[in-house]
Amino acid sequence: MIDTEDRTRIRQRFLKVDASNVADVLDELGYPDQGLSCEFQRQTGSERLAGWAYTIRGQMTPYGLGGDAEKMKACANLSAGDVSVWAGDGEGICYFGELICIGMKDKGCVGALVDGGVRDTSWISKLDFAVFGRFRTPVQSITRWKVNAWDVPVYLTGATGRRVIVSPGDFILGDDDGAIVIPQAIVKEVLEKSEKLTEQETAVRKSLSAGMTLTQALAQYGHV
Repeated sequence: MIDTEDRTRIRQRFLKVDASNVADVLDELGYPDQGLSCEFQRQTGSERLAGWAYTIRGQMTPYGLGGDAEKMKACANLSAGDVSVWAGDGEGICYFGELICIGMKDKGCVGALVDGGVRDTSWISKLDFAVFGRFRTPVQSITRWKVNAWDVPVYLTGATGRRVIVSPGDFILGDDDGAIVIPQAIVKEVLEKSEKLTEQETAVRKSLSAGMTLTQALAQYGHV
């Protein structure tokens, strides 16, 4: 179990690591299918998406006006440093907008990963809140899509064609290259190895800039 102080420290360190380096480390450790589909792209702001997965699942369900009470319950249980991960079978509709964002940020949530639509992006961009999603749409989920579970494992489309399981407490990292899921059981190991790889790449970059060839760099560093 990772305590609150560790969660904060680990998150701050991951903010300095590229998703691409994490992907390379996961390959090395035998986890080749943790990257998310290229459909998951930054929808707001320029900050990195980095935090602990808090999962919310829903499905297409016709219902009357009046809002989704289960969504409100799900949002009430967030903790500081969480990334809300939204999964469901909805198409063409928004799961996540500005007002939900404000409520989540007040709970300490630091971002959202949405397997669906996002709206109010110009407003969310002013909140220093990272949102990755599959598309933007003005169409709300009310009357169309409802939350039916939270804090449970969910499945997202992966970059390699396999589904990625996201369990509560996994770590989510997203930057300009895309998003990746780090299983909680190996978070610390992945972080340490990713930091070492980051240092190595800095050295390679300097060597290449100083005239070293790619072949020489591969021979010396073993990774280019």
